[in-house]
Amino acid sequence: MSSGVASSARRSEGSTERVTTGGVVTDGAAEALENHRFSSGDLTLAAHLERPPGGGTGLPGVVICHGFPSGPDGGANSVTTFPELAFRIATEMGWVAMVPYLRGMDGSEGDFSLDGWRDDVVAAVADLRSQPGVDMVWAVGFGSGASLAICAAAVDEEIMGVGALAAPADWSDWAANPRRLLLHARDAGLLTMEGAPPDFGRWSSALREISAERAVESMAPRDLLLVHGTDDEIVPPLDARVLAGQHGSADLRMIAGAGHHLRHDPRAIATLLGWLDRQRRRHA
Repeated sequence: MSSGVASSARRSEGSTERVTTGGVVTDGAAEALENHRFSSGDLTLAAHLERPPGGGTGLPGVVICHGFPSGPDGGANSVTTFPELAFRIATEMGWVAMVPYLRGMDGSEGDFSLDGWRDDVVAAVADLRSQPGVDMVWAVGFGSGASLAICAAAVDEEIMGVGALAAPADWSDWAANPRRLLLHARDAGLLTMEGAPPDFGRWSSALREISAERAVESMAPRDLLLVHGTDDEIVPPLDARVLAGQHGSADLRMIAGAGHHLRHDPRAIATLLGWLDRQRRRHA
């Protein structure tokens, strides 16, 4: 990972403007979306940024990382509920919350690659840290976004902690058939190129070389919350136990009967919000 990504993001000043998202915007606070833009290397990416009412200084910040979309138009559909979560964290808890749309996603430049997505999370954290009033920054994520948050924390030692929900320990399934992943990425709208990436070998090697299991030890002793459903049919619950063991002092929460999509499980969200609240009080 080149340090130039993080440093260029720190130098850049993100811009925020009121725009429509998904073609529908009303004047309601939760629905009026701010399209914030920031730099990741030489790319300009979109994000949703929420601030607490009244603003302030010394505010905690959190980057919320989406996972890999699936199905037609999945690139747009996979993050539609994340601004709502950001709004809740900002208005109910007093955080500055940012949802970055990683490269290839709707509104963001570039094409999907795993190392590129990790770099985008690092850049998003750096951009949020540079926002007025923001002090310390945490990263949370769902699915692949959770693992990327762990990988980003291994790169950026200033990330205070990570909340990872339904995180895969590695991307070995993707690495086993990278051309199938390429087709999925194209179906999800994450690739603009017609054929394979120019350097397909490098593109596919990132699927083997990057993993939360390798990265998680590097982020210790910073705090790690792992939330996983006992009935997750996509990422085996064993992955959460592997990550907890590698970290050494993770807060592991298994949600009985829950599947993979923990964004829609109120118990998982309550666990995440409770952890964020304790993190703020601990580091106040």
